Amino acid sequence: MDKYFDRQIQLWGEQTQNNLQNKHILIVGSGGLGSSLAIALGSSGIGKITLIDFDTVAIHNIHRQIAFTMSDIDKNKADVLKDVLESRCPYVQVTSYNISFEEYTKLNSTPKIDLILDATDNLIVRDEIDKYAKKQNTPWIYGSVEQFHGQVCFFDKVKFSSIMNIQQRVPEGITTAIVMQIASFQANLAIRYLTDLSVKKDLLYYMFFSEDGQMMLNQFKLPS
Repeated sequence: MDKYFDRQIQLWGEQTQNNLQNKHILIVGSGGLGSSLAIALGSSGIGKITLIDFDTVAIHNIHRQIAFTMSDIDKNKADVLKDVLESRCPYVQVTSYNISFEEYTKLNSTPKIDLILDATDNLIVRDEIDKYAKKQNTPWIYGSVEQFHGQVCFFDKVKFSSIMNIQQRVPEGITTAIVMQIASFQANLAIRYLTDLSVKKDLLYYMFFSEDGQMMLNQFKLPS
């Protein structure tokens, strides 16, 4: 295991790397954000990852959902992503659920989760994640993408519904690069939290391009 995680061990030492084996994360959604998140975190040494997605792979998904290939069309996204993660890293145990998040919360027995990651494209489901996370006393990381911009927030105390207008809407066009960039941002916050490094909580990051093409990152402290 030391050889596999050699560069990370150089960063934070063997004990921290070993501690990651005791961590369990839940990724809600296995599409664009979920694929990139799972690949980034699935080979980090986190011991257990649970994936939730009821959807199947379609041809229009593949350009931005980097875990999938043409041979995966019509297969369940969570199941395919599970196979990808376990083929890349022998030190992670992955469980996939082919159900909605609402159905997952109604299961009779669910494991203790250290961190929840939002990889959905649905405000209503994100509100469900927030309510579930608050009930379980578990933090979660929100991520959203559209066109060339995106948002990320590590939610701890603040209620999602207090800052968002919860309604059903269809996202506009999107590029692959911004999906991967926002997922990487989420993954960085996740790995810092799971390795006991400092993370600014309840701070909304908004990443976008200005009119003259400059990459911008605004930060908003959320009201408690």
